[in-house]
Amino acid sequence: MLAGAAPAHAGSFEACLAAIRPSALKSGVSAATYDRATAGLAPNPEVFDLARAQPEFKTPIWDYLAGLVDEERVADGRAMAAQWSRALAAAEQRFGVDGATIVAVWGVESNYGRAFGNRPLIQSLATLSCGDYRAAYFRTEFLAALKILDRGDVRPDQFAGSWAGAFGHTQFMPSTFLRVAVDMDGDGRRDLINSVPDALGSTAAYLRKAGWTTGLPWGFEVRLPAGYSGPSGRKGRQPMEQWAARGITRIDGRPLGAGQAALLLPAGPNGPAFLVTRNFDAIFSYNAAESYALAIALLSDRLRGGRGIVTPWPTRDPGLSRADRRELQTLLMRRGYDLDGKADGVVGTKTKQAIADFQSKRGMTPDGRASVSVLEAARGR
Repeated sequence: MLAGAAPAHAGSFEACLAAIRPSALKSGVSAATYDRATAGLAPNPEVFDLARAQPEFKTPIWDYLAGLVDEERVADGRAMAAQWSRALAAAEQRFGVDGATIVAVWGVESNYGRAFGNRPLIQSLATLSCGDYRAAYFRTEFLAALKILDRGDVRPDQFAGSWAGAFGHTQFMPSTFLRVAVDMDGDGRRDLINSVPDALGSTAAYLRKAGWTTGLPWGFEVRLPAGYSGPSGRKGRQPMEQWAARGITRIDGRPLGAGQAALLLPAGPNGPAFLVTRNFDAIFSYNAAESYALAIALLSDRLRGGRGIVTPWPTRDPGLSRADRRELQTLLMRRGYDLDGKADGVVGTKTKQAIADFQSKRGMTPDGRASVSVLEAARGR
């Protein structure tokens, strides 16, 4: 276990679970459910490593978006929007959130149901509840997860997800599920794992509660005047007239329009710039990371037929789409690197180590980053 991530209780993990039990029972979890869920449970210290390596905060924005808003995810999203058009229409009618935004959340959160996460939620949340990394927060989620089991909303054998406890098609935290999830397919259960309509409707319900305003765009890309040094930041909303007075226009030169927005500069004043509305803040609340919210916002634009970002990122070595990452992994395996025989587009530890070794042998900076320069070198260019 990492330094600073040891169990918060002086005793064992079992003692910690025993200490939580009275609170769980007081909150409404049955003794039978608690005892059954925690019997023989062992901690998983890997969750602390994962907590400290969240890609939203560790990955350059151009790499992060290159993998999340690629042509593959756009094409898949359009297909899913067509397949689930009736469920999306029902969600939009009930909650006022457009289908493209709902599908974009689905695409970013679980790649349209292909990547739920396979970590047992009870184990992960119990481990985090007994550590000193946001233990109070995760203890609340642990109790919420037990309530979900107690109510029979999720079968124990299906209750798996991310290291932090998010689960289902649109990756709700357990407390969010209890507070927001809705039954959209009419079967009497709220099921984010087996029911796409429930997941899509619940996502719309969440965004609505987070302040979503029907018909308001999340924002749009803008062009800054040369040498811009004025205010920026997601929380600094001002009238469009003030942004226009500073020489800011839409990327295509059109007027900004009416309303209020904040200026977002995810890579500084030399990269793409966006004016974002309170609907962007509603998306942000889903995962509290600007890069994450921007990925959903930009993907939703692409799903509507938009062209994506116009201004280039301030880097000479852009990131790779998932298709390009798979090609890079295939080329590295052909060169003898051990990637467990998988070219899955996921840049994990083994892929980073292989890239770093390849870079070192080629006289490149061995940073382990999957980039255009590495792919071109692996192609022999």
